Amino acid sequence: MTQTELASQTAAALPDDAGRSKGTIHVVHLYPREMSIYGDLGNTRCLTARIRRHGYTPVLHQHHPGAPFPEVAHLLVGGGGQDSGQARVEDDLALVADRLRSLAADGVPMLMICGMYQLFGNAFITVAGQRLPGLGILDVTTQGNAKRMVGPVVLRTDVGEVVGYENHSGSTTLGAGQSPFGTVLSGIGNNGTDGTEGARSGNVIGSYLHGPVLPANPALADSLIGIAAEQATGRPFEPEPQDDAFADEARTRQVRRLVR
Repeated sequence: MTQTELASQTAAALPDDAGRSKGTIHVVHLYPREMSIYGDLGNTRCLTARIRRHGYTPVLHQHHPGAPFPEVAHLLVGGGGQDSGQARVEDDLALVADRLRSLAADGVPMLMICGMYQLFGNAFITVAGQRLPGLGILDVTTQGNAKRMVGPVVLRTDVGEVVGYENHSGSTTLGAGQSPFGTVLSGIGNNGTDGTEGARSGNVIGSYLHGPVLPANPALADSLIGIAAEQATGRPFEPEPQDDAFADEARTRQVRRLVR
């Protein structure tokens, strides 16, 4: 897909049943070209599909380096990328930093995976020693390593057991008082030593879980959508019944295989 084709999708409303929507939810995908590996694009597709299934209208914005940041944002997602990808978005991230910090302070839900998780922290130090300053939304610091941390993961979180797949060379340390996203039941997590995975501050979640993580964990997806729906409409979230049998079975199998 060319840059022009990608840009044409920005702010494009996905089809919905006109007149029957419970409200419009604007989803912003940060840097889909540079920071979207190991299936992370699936998180955006999962969110827009489930938003529609819950009776709301999703509007998807793709924010690219150098482009104006969307005026309306109810839910933000970002993915993983190589060190080179992180370097390519660094300048733009500095330009939109105040807006992102303001949205986080206002309670806008955000899910940042791997590389974007690292950039939402205090700093990422590459293997070569280059220090990439982060946004400081999450009180974490990441050091790049030559050895990668790879494999399936099972977590205990506030939304229940969450499964995914990690593939990262960064070793992340939580600051004092920073809450993790989850406790590692199987896998490596942030650093392989303290039993934590990811970080959560308010409605901002950072995690190393690829997969993509949301289709495998519908409760996590709906927790983000629920907060976004309330932000968008000013009313309580009105969920619709969902058939998550396949996702539930796959998640249960992974938990049984690795933990029980």
